[in-house]
Amino acid sequence: MKQTTLEKSVTISGIGLHSGLASVLTLKPAPVNTGIVFFRSDIENSPIIKATYNNVVDTRNCTCLGKDGVLLSTIEHLMATLYILEIDNVIIECSNPELPILDGSAEMFLHQLKDIKVVEQSEKRKILKLFKPVKFEDDKGNYVELSPNTTGYLRVCFDIEFASKIVGHQNFNDIINFEIFEEKIAPCRTFCEKYQIDYLKSIGLIKGGSLENAVVLDGETILNPEGFKVENECVNHKVLDLIGDMYTSGYRIQADIKAYRSGHFHNNEILKKLFADSSNFEIL
Repeated sequence: MKQTTLEKSVTISGIGLHSGLASVLTLKPAPVNTGIVFFRSDIENSPIIKATYNNVVDTRNCTCLGKDGVLLSTIEHLMATLYILEIDNVIIECSNPELPILDGSAEMFLHQLKDIKVVEQSEKRKILKLFKPVKFEDDKGNYVELSPNTTGYLRVCFDIEFASKIVGHQNFNDIINFEIFEEKIAPCRTFCEKYQIDYLKSIGLIKGGSLENAVVLDGETILNPEGFKVENECVNHKVLDLIGDMYTSGYRIQADIKAYRSGHFHNNEILKKLFADSSNFEIL
């Protein structure tokens, strides 16, 4: 397979989750071996920030990139969309410290990008192949584990456990291809408890948050009038985040991924552990 980029530029607009301010993204074609890179159009001489794990500076509630004091947060839903559309090289201009949250899922990103022609480029796509399992586990028993596979697909098995019966135990276990992503993963919105929203608003955050861009749980009740959009929406959203975070490896990873109650922090730590030992992998 050859590397790819977009045939033409495309603009996507919305609001930032925490700032509540307008956020405008422009995705532009990029040369071979550029990778996925961002820069801030609202900052003069903004550094180019490559969307790689070693440029991740914060994993609280989202994946945030940083360089030379310039931050750009909530990249994971767009990164997952670029992964599934097999886009290797793109330059992304953002007018805000946050990407637009849209409806809290990747569905709108997917709908706006899937009809843009993807252009094949001159050089070969780089694939990361694992030689042996790599696992990161925290002190609470939450973990992510990467294992070799030969299917050519990313396969994810993800389990979550919540005390609330409306979520409870949920499992996702499937390969990640376009059809499954479009139907089961892309529509799944970020979710949280009402008490978390009340606290974040009290300290001046999530000014752009609403029931239009998040699933809000209040005990055994879901506050969104429409309810869940898909079965097991909560765990499937965690899979969405995982796919986007794994693309910050800079490569398409050929692996099985098993995860238990993990999040952005674990996703970043497993990539650090993976790349810390060159005997873990090879680049094809």
